[in-house]
Amino acid sequence: MKWAAAAGAAMVIAGAFAGCGGEKKDAAKAEGAHAKVGFITACTGPGAAYGTSQKEAVDMAVEEINGNPATKVKLDVITYDTKLVKTEAINAVKKAVEQDKVLAIIGPMTTGEFFAAGPIAQQAGVVTFGISLTADGVTEVGDYIFRNAVPGKLAIPITVKKAHDKLGFKKVAILYSHNNDMLVSENRIYQKLFPEMGVDIVATESFADKDTDFSAQLTKIQAAAPDVIAIAGFYQEGALIVKKAREMGMDQPIIGNNGFNSPEYIKQAGAAADGTLVATPWNPERKSEKAQAFRKAYKEKYGHEPDQFAAQAYDGVYMMHEAIEKSGTTTDRKKLRDTLAGNKGFEGVTGTFEFDQDRNPKMDMDVLEVKDGQWVPFA
Repeated sequence: MKWAAAAGAAMVIAGAFAGCGGEKKDAAKAEGAHAKVGFITACTGPGAAYGTSQKEAVDMAVEEINGNPATKVKLDVITYDTKLVKTEAINAVKKAVEQDKVLAIIGPMTTGEFFAAGPIAQQAGVVTFGISLTADGVTEVGDYIFRNAVPGKLAIPITVKKAHDKLGFKKVAILYSHNNDMLVSENRIYQKLFPEMGVDIVATESFADKDTDFSAQLTKIQAAAPDVIAIAGFYQEGALIVKKAREMGMDQPIIGNNGFNSPEYIKQAGAAADGTLVATPWNPERKSEKAQAFRKAYKEKYGHEPDQFAAQAYDGVYMMHEAIEKSGTTTDRKKLRDTLAGNKGFEGVTGTFEFDQDRNPKMDMDVLEVKDGQWVPFA
């Protein structure tokens, strides 16, 4: 993480903490009801750019909610930094549930962390809201698990179909991280989807998170001469892969996954990122009052554009707060769970949202393409 946003110095914000790992509570609290919420993310370690975006958006949402005179229940948010380590995620959930006695949890950030720690929250009957969990099987952990992150099984087919309709490719090569639960899951989606569409998978290569040399895999892929390359990876490895591919003279379009939806991917890949396609619920050009107000406020506060992870975190806080106020409780975890499950027609910065019967999101997606270093609609 290059930097973590500090909360506004000019005002006391109940529940917003400047440091990602900050767990202390503000000494002064505004009068009125308060609900304690745990926020579990990874602002340091690999993938820190995702956690930074989430933390910035959570801080901003909490500041807005707690500063709104119409707010009936203010949020006291306790932030835990897992450093993208599963044992840290387990410890964070245990502390949030047993020691800090939170009403609900937002996070953890990645699927691997969630599968390690999520069952603890489920067993304790604590609502756990995933704002960036896209792998299969997340909500199957139990009925206290929710997410507004669109599962890969819904997002990836949208990207692939739109790309296929426009580009008409017949051969694809796949690269994926073999030691990451989410990315293994998304490789399985690719492996099933392409043959169903009549597209030949001419090569499948794997790598590990934190790898830096992809020459061997790309040499095999280059020999297979695919029309497109599909990658299931995080932004760090994705950027290195596309840079090396372009250096080797490979100019195929790149089909990315949820891990590519960060400005860091473009920043690290540079011009090599051009031609990358992803599906996302966050379109910075969406013509809605809420989306553009959020975009403007975020840019003014932090000096850069929000990404998908910020937008989903922002909506997640507002969705959780709405359910807390509707439930009429700051302590009854089951009542909150039942209220959240009944969410219908929530209007957020990512669009209109509701849960399906499995507590997964029902919402529209856009396909974006990198052109000249910017995400733009793929027309």
